[in-house]
Amino acid sequence: MAAFVRPGTSLEDRIKGVDAAAAMEPVDMVTLLFCLQKDADCEVRLKAASAFEGLSSDTLTAYCASEGAHPAILDQIARTCCLSSSLLAALLNCPGLPPQTAEYLNSSIEQLADIQPDTPLAEQVPDETDQAAESPDQEQTSEDDYLSKYQMIQLMGTGEKIKMALTGDKEWRAILVKDANKLVSGSVIKNPRITDGEILTIIKAGVQNDEIIRLICANKDWIKNYNIRKALIECPKTPLPNALRYLATMNEKDIAGYAKSKNISSVISTQAKRLNLAKKR
Repeated sequence: MAAFVRPGTSLEDRIKGVDAAAAMEPVDMVTLLFCLQKDADCEVRLKAASAFEGLSSDTLTAYCASEGAHPAILDQIARTCCLSSSLLAALLNCPGLPPQTAEYLNSSIEQLADIQPDTPLAEQVPDETDQAAESPDQEQTSEDDYLSKYQMIQLMGTGEKIKMALTGDKEWRAILVKDANKLVSGSVIKNPRITDGEILTIIKAGVQNDEIIRLICANKDWIKNYNIRKALIECPKTPLPNALRYLATMNEKDIAGYAKSKNISSVISTQAKRLNLAKKR
């Protein structure tokens, strides 16, 4: 591992280090990718960040269960990775977990623990089977129904809101994604019934919750959608490494537009100019 990060290592070898990490043991793999994300070269950072995002839950769990797991790496896993039950347990049981990270995880768990399976409000959500049988027109309820749901939300506790965000229909999702509590709005993105169209609308509406953008970027199925990638590039909340990676997948017309745009990050605009010039050569 040290061969790819020691001082004086060439750019080519540092880039090769990202690919080499895949053949390493979990501890070395995670540590190397974490270190390469701090590299001075943008290409190395982007490639390492992408590889880190793709690490499996088993690999991350093995790292957390190892001796000498680094606090900074544990904190990044806790805050940026999708946590399975086994990974969450490994994090909380890790002696090296920083106190502030443990507090963050415990706070999230306490919020989720408030969910009561027999909450009366949950009974007012249409059954998923019945909902699937309805036509698209039937899912569009009246304005009165929308207002009724909005009024109901004012009476809900955090746990009830989270449960509704995870299981509710399109209108529940549209209301709860705007909730000031990030645990509530973030839970909407984890609803298995949410569609690509809704994701696109959420991004374009101006997301205030960074967690929502992180979850969207981590979902490989959504990232396959060209329009979603395009919207993420234009969203100021999208992490720069992700936006730059998506930029490279845009067509020539859109890249040329970004090269002239003043409504996006100057870093993205500059990179678009470089890509535009490279395509013309």
